[in-house]
Amino acid sequence: MAVQSWEKYLEKNKPAPAPVTTNGKPKKQKGAFREWGDAILFAVVAATLIRWATFEAYTIPTPSMEHSLLVGDYLFVSKLHYGPRTPQTPLQVPLTHQTIWGTNIKSYSEAIQLTSHRLPGFSSVKNNDVVVFNVPTEAEHPADLRTNYIKRCIGIPGDVLSIVNGQVAVNGKPAKNYPEMQSSYFLQVPQYTDDIIGDFKKYGVVNYDDTEAGMPFGGVHPTYGPGYQVNMTPAAVAFFKQQPYVKGVIDLKTPAGQPEPGQQVFPNNPDAPYSQPLANPPFPTWNKDNYGPLQIPKKGQTVQLTPQNTPLYQKIILRYEHNEGMVLDVNGTITQNGQPLKSYTFKQDYYFMMGDNRHNSLDSRFWGFVPEDHIVGKAVLIWLSVDPHASFLHKIRWNRLFNLVD
Repeated sequence: MAVQSWEKYLEKNKPAPAPVTTNGKPKKQKGAFREWGDAILFAVVAATLIRWATFEAYTIPTPSMEHSLLVGDYLFVSKLHYGPRTPQTPLQVPLTHQTIWGTNIKSYSEAIQLTSHRLPGFSSVKNNDVVVFNVPTEAEHPADLRTNYIKRCIGIPGDVLSIVNGQVAVNGKPAKNYPEMQSSYFLQVPQYTDDIIGDFKKYGVVNYDDTEAGMPFGGVHPTYGPGYQVNMTPAAVAFFKQQPYVKGVIDLKTPAGQPEPGQQVFPNNPDAPYSQPLANPPFPTWNKDNYGPLQIPKKGQTVQLTPQNTPLYQKIILRYEHNEGMVLDVNGTITQNGQPLKSYTFKQDYYFMMGDNRHNSLDSRFWGFVPEDHIVGKAVLIWLSVDPHASFLHKIRWNRLFNLVD
C-alpha cells in the first residue's frame, strides 16, 4: 500500500486562496441568504420579462365565451402575435395586476405614467381572433392595469358592422358562425322529468349561478309557462326540439325595432357603466340582436362631429386619446378650449369585441370600442381545463388539454 508524507498531504489539501478585488483586499463569500436572494431576484426578473414579452397564463372565470371557451379553461396568451406593450404604469409590484396577492391593497402607484408603445409583433389583430384586452370601461385603473377580458374580435379598424336577428355581418358579408356559439332559449317543459338533467349534462347546458350542481333552474315564464331559460348551441337546440318532454323551444332574441330591455346598448348609453341612458338616444331601435350599421374607427380617419354621432366618439376623444382642453358640455357637445369641436382625427385603431355566448356577454355592443393600446394578446392554447361542477375524480376535462384556441 502506498504511503504519503504528512508534508505532501498538507500541500495537496491546503485551502484555496480567498479571491481578491482590484484593491488587493479579500472578496467576501456570499452567505446562504444572499445566494437565495439572488436566485429569487433572478427568477422574478426572468418571470416578469417572460410574462411581459412572450406568453402569459390566464383562466376563464365567466361563461361569456361558452362553449368555445369554458369556465375553468386555463390559457396561454401570446404577446408575440401583436407585439408586447411597453409599461404605462412602471411602479408596480412584480407579477401582480391590480392588487397584492390575497389582499385588496393596490399593487401599483400612478406617480409615474408613461406613454405606452407597442413593439413589433408577428401579426395584427384579425377578424375572429380570440383576444385578451384591458376592458376600457374601468376609468378607476390605468389602461394597462384594467381588468382583462377575453372576447372574439368581430370588427377591425375601418370595418362596417351590423347585426340582423343575431347574425353578424362585416362589410355586408355574414360573419363566421362557430358551432360552439350559444344564444338564449326558453324550453317549455310542462312536467319535470329526470331525463332532462342527463340531457343538460350531455349537451353542456349549465347555469353557473347554481354553484353546487351547475344545472339550470326551472320556473314559470309569464308568457311561455313552465320550463327552463337556458343558453344553448345550435346542436343542443336541434336535440331538445326532438325530445317528447319538450313542448317548444322559444328563441329569446330581441326583435328588431325594440329597445334592449333593461340595459341600453352603445351609444345610447355612451359611457356605461358611468352614465345613464340618454334621454334622446341617437339609435333608439338598436339592441343586442339588431345593431348598426356602425363603422369602426381607424387611425388617421377624420369624422365630422354631429349631435347624433358625438355619443359614438366621446369616450375616444375625451378619455382614450388623452386630449387636453376638451370637455363635454351640458348640451352634449364636445368643446376644445371653449369652442365646439366640429371634426376629429383618430390617433389609434379601434376594435369591436363580442362574446360567443351572445346573450350572456357584456361586450362592445354595450360599452363600445376597444382601443389598440388596450390589446394584451392572442389566446392560442388551452393547457388545462377544470370543471367547477364535476366530482374530484372527473375534475379535469382531459379532451380539452392542449387544444388550440379557434
